[in-house]
Amino acid sequence: MEKIALISVYDKEGIIDFVKELVSLNYQIIATSKTYEILKKENLPVIEISEYTGFKEILKGRVKTLHPLIFGGILSFGKEEEGIKPISLVVCNLYPFDKYILSNLKEEEMIELIDIGGVSLLRAGAKNYQYVTTIYDKKDYPIVISELKKYGEVSLELKRKLAYKAFNYVSYYDSIISEYFRKLIKEDIFQDYLILPLKRDLKLRYGENPHQIGFYYNNPFIKKNFTYLWGKELSYNNLLDIYSVYNIIFDFNFLEFKDYKLCCIIKHNTPCGIALGESMKEAFEKAFLSDPKSAFGGIVGFNWELDKETAEKIVDTIFVEVVCAPSFNETALDILKKKKNLRIIKLEKGNEDFEIRNCLSGYLLQEKDKRVIEKKDFKLMTKRMPSEKELRDALFAYFAVKYVKSNGIVIVKDLMTVGIGAGQTSRVDSVEIALKKSEGRCEGGVLASDGFFPFRDSIDISAKYGIKVIVEPGGSLRDEEIIKACEENNISLIFTNIRHFRH
Repeated sequence: MEKIALISVYDKEGIIDFVKELVSLNYQIIATSKTYEILKKENLPVIEISEYTGFKEILKGRVKTLHPLIFGGILSFGKEEEGIKPISLVVCNLYPFDKYILSNLKEEEMIELIDIGGVSLLRAGAKNYQYVTTIYDKKDYPIVISELKKYGEVSLELKRKLAYKAFNYVSYYDSIISEYFRKLIKEDIFQDYLILPLKRDLKLRYGENPHQIGFYYNNPFIKKNFTYLWGKELSYNNLLDIYSVYNIIFDFNFLEFKDYKLCCIIKHNTPCGIALGESMKEAFEKAFLSDPKSAFGGIVGFNWELDKETAEKIVDTIFVEVVCAPSFNETALDILKKKKNLRIIKLEKGNEDFEIRNCLSGYLLQEKDKRVIEKKDFKLMTKRMPSEKELRDALFAYFAVKYVKSNGIVIVKDLMTVGIGAGQTSRVDSVEIALKKSEGRCEGGVLASDGFFPFRDSIDISAKYGIKVIVEPGGSLRDEEIIKACEENNISLIFTNIRHFRH
């Protein structure tokens, strides 16, 4: 019995050669109108679907495959029943809805890109995989032809695999449409069912460790906000550190610091130096001096176009894994490219509004922490009035501590971090680490804490090192004890009422 193949493809690359092979294998070809025209031009024996069903396309092409002869044929048990011939091969790919979601098409135009018949064809074929080979991916054309030539039929194993691929493809396609409507009606992400369209983009060098496989997936609704300009392939850890750089440089938006450039150095997904300078070079020098030992092998980020002088300073100063910036001077790029293993990444501001991570048997989803403290949020809790310079350092310190792993402590002097304590289970331990790392530079400085102080021990230790201002959220049962300790040590204590834990 002659086998029937139904062809309905938006992406027609490779379809002519594939159909030629099918014809040589004695397949009868049925095709929808646009596909039919292309095949007919090649003088291939093909039947237009309206001729096959006896029912013309209607509603401007919205309905063309939805017919009992088609779906009965696909869902049949491999034999003719009630005058309906079985269709043993379905080849279909869909309107590219995802390619247009960032193109500002009108709603009515986007609606017409929602594929109905194609999705139904793929679902029907995949459901009936025991009798039907279902192909959406043009890369599978030669695999199917190879089996047909070798065995005279497609193996059940391959048909099952292709069915999985079809359902996976349709699920992704439907998730894009679902997300489009969520954004259209301005619903938040926290719905009963979480539908996230994610498409594989990069194969990473490895995961968190070299024995782990890693990939990076893109969300088509979020414009890709990094461009790989130079260097060897990225690893899982590289991307996490780049994301920390991204958050710091694009969150930084203070009128008080509009004449300054920012540089940050990230190591193990937490800053080891953040600083402001009147030039990019000065900002880098100050960030590097924050903790020169930890900066080795780190990732450097800037909030401004990287210039020649700064690029020269970087390559002459230390080995770093990655340099990130919103743009690069051509001369600066040439200088950085002399370092063969250095990765260069261009960053641009995106619009992501939530964060997700796996946890136990499910996932945690939360709003992104977009809150940035301003001077108007400061509440002075002690008699000592900080100077204007100290207030500027306090503002910068509380900005910086937001990106440090909890329990996070940052000491700032002259708009540069001089000591950072991160990731400790005891806040006083983080304080001691930050003070020790400052190597005496914290005298007269500002200390910021991402959470409240539960005991006065941190205050007393800070006073011994000459800390003059402490900025923290407040909210402890022992706030009065903390205020008293600051008064006794002549320290200005500022509450922000905003906590910035980063687990």
